[in-house]
Amino acid sequence: MLKDFFLFCSGIDRSILDQCPSDTNKYLGIGATVFFTGVLAFFSSAYALFTIFDSYLAAIVFGLIWGTMIFNLDRYIVSSMKSKGSAWKDFGVALPRLVLAVLLALVISKPLELKIFEKEINAELIVMEQEQFKEQEDKVKARYQPQIVALQEEITNLKEEITIKTEARDELALMALQEADGTGGSGKKNLGPIYRAKKAKADAAQAELDALLAAYQPIIAEKEAAINTNLASIQSEIEALERSAYGGIAARMEALDRLGTESQAIFLANIFVILLFIAIETAPIFVKLISSRSPYDFLLHEHEHIFEMANRERTTLLTNTVRNNIMMDTEIGVHRANAKVKVERAIIDEKMRRQLEALQQGDIQLDDQLSF
Repeated sequence: MLKDFFLFCSGIDRSILDQCPSDTNKYLGIGATVFFTGVLAFFSSAYALFTIFDSYLAAIVFGLIWGTMIFNLDRYIVSSMKSKGSAWKDFGVALPRLVLAVLLALVISKPLELKIFEKEINAELIVMEQEQFKEQEDKVKARYQPQIVALQEEITNLKEEITIKTEARDELALMALQEADGTGGSGKKNLGPIYRAKKAKADAAQAELDALLAAYQPIIAEKEAAINTNLASIQSEIEALERSAYGGIAARMEALDRLGTESQAIFLANIFVILLFIAIETAPIFVKLISSRSPYDFLLHEHEHIFEMANRERTTLLTNTVRNNIMMDTEIGVHRANAKVKVERAIIDEKMRRQLEALQQGDIQLDDQLSF
């Protein structure tokens, strides 16, 4: 039963193979390879579809459809290759099939690569997820950053003015104090006119500072409140960002690509996996390509040649029959046309002769009447 199934997978003609049993093992191996390629295609597509739909039922159903399609396509590719006995002709026949087989191998291998490197990919997905979230947060912050920076600059300018006034007040107050205790100014400890003048300047600077603080502190508080409002808006928008699961098929492929770029070991392992699937997919084609013509190939060629020659004979006979019929119809038509022309000419000649005789008789009668 299993033997019959694998022979069916190879796409051979059992009636011809039965006449050359020595080729049975060859086509059993080819059929088994075609079957297991379809099985790998099923697992590959099932994993990919489970990643997309997150449903075992959908993955199994679509995986079976995809695996069956790949199996049927591989079976057709193998069964349609027929050895012509010439290396160049066989290679010309095999080349488009090899290209198609390589393409199928790449399609089949990709989901299985994702499964093989699943642990490494999951770790990389966490990094990619954090990068994506940070990028989203940076975009939110970028919308508010110009306003916050402008407010901070305005607050800094106001505070600088306050600082300048404060330093001037402190300097004048220090000068008055030094004048009072004799450590500066005139160097005499007294509360005389010089001290009072310096104290008046210090008091005036204090008054200016108080007026400046009274004017600027509400403005500074208002701008700080605006900054806090913007920061609260940033925080609320960041918290409202959608933190959906990051692990689709495209994200996993990107993660695998990043891993291959960062790690030479993973890159080489990935290449070897691809080459393995290409080897599996193209193995039946190469087996048929490099194998010499076997008894099955000769019998198949003879079988097809008989039909080809019979078809050529039938078509040649039909072509000749049609040509003869056309030639006969043409010659008969020409002869019939020539006969009709002769008849018409005779009729016309007879009519002309009669008209001429009638005219001659009329002329004779006219002459006789003139003679009288």
